[in-house]
Amino acid sequence: MTVLPRRALPALSLAVLAAPALAPSARAQSGSIRIVVPFPPGGITDVLARALAQQMTVSLGSTVVVENRPGANGSIGATAVARAAPDGHTLLLGVTDTHAVNPAAMRNLPYDALRDFEPVSNITNVPLVLAVGPTRPELTDLGRFIAIAKAQPGVLTHSSWGVGSTSQIAMLRLADAAGFEVLHVPFTGAAPAAQALAAGQVDSMVLPAGAGEALSRDGRVRLLAALSPQRLSLLPNLATLQEQGVALSVSIFQAVFAPARTPAAIIARLNEAMGQALRSAPMLEVLRGQAALADHTTPQGLTDLVKQEQEAWGRIVRAGNIRLE
Repeated sequence: MTVLPRRALPALSLAVLAAPALAPSARAQSGSIRIVVPFPPGGITDVLARALAQQMTVSLGSTVVVENRPGANGSIGATAVARAAPDGHTLLLGVTDTHAVNPAAMRNLPYDALRDFEPVSNITNVPLVLAVGPTRPELTDLGRFIAIAKAQPGVLTHSSWGVGSTSQIAMLRLADAAGFEVLHVPFTGAAPAAQALAAGQVDSMVLPAGAGEALSRDGRVRLLAALSPQRLSLLPNLATLQEQGVALSVSIFQAVFAPARTPAAIIARLNEAMGQALRSAPMLEVLRGQAALADHTTPQGLTDLVKQEQEAWGRIVRAGNIRLE
């Protein structure tokens, strides 16, 4: 098993939810809704949360705001929501990291990803790309990247948005599939990790496709492969890993959760509002910019997705002996 070396660096106003048909338990109190983003501003989770908040404000007729609570691979923000009042005022923009990776990687995780949350709906599954920066011009294609990484184990570096993050583990999955080794350089968020790539501070990164496309426009960052099953409409000329001989596809989910014991009528109204938001033209435009598609699910559908993702990502975390303390 190939292991990537790692080094650590340093609420919907319930007044709007209370449509006449709702039960008394779903009737609202005044106040805005917070969507807690458990990562710093600037990354894909933050971008999607802000777009979703704008559209849910429209569909609910009440202010929905975003609050960034980063740290510990998303577990600080997730814990804050798990401990919040189950009244519909506080929601989590949860992702693969918070709900599939952390349960496998953290021995003392302060929340249970299934028991401590009520699922509302998935938003989308974000495709990923492999990108290289300006420091190694010889990395012209995926074949050359793999060959050099094999010939010089641990010499090529890759950034991520933290130890145990999906960015790191996606690269680990690629390394395992192709048989190479690279050195992990974690950052405190997706934006600084991508900026380090563009500045030449690291050699490579697995990152969301929309961010990769934006970084590649001036030619400094080059995209070597899409980690999606098929080519992306945003990047139609970028071959997939499978087209280039690596049998792997990886994406990350972005979804909304409420604290456990939030009344079912509130969850239903939130789910309805999310569906309206995900069908809106502005939200669809944001998703297109990330090479992603809207994926409005039932709460049960989101639970099923989380369980599937916990199994898939947990295997890699355990095999790579990745631990977050």
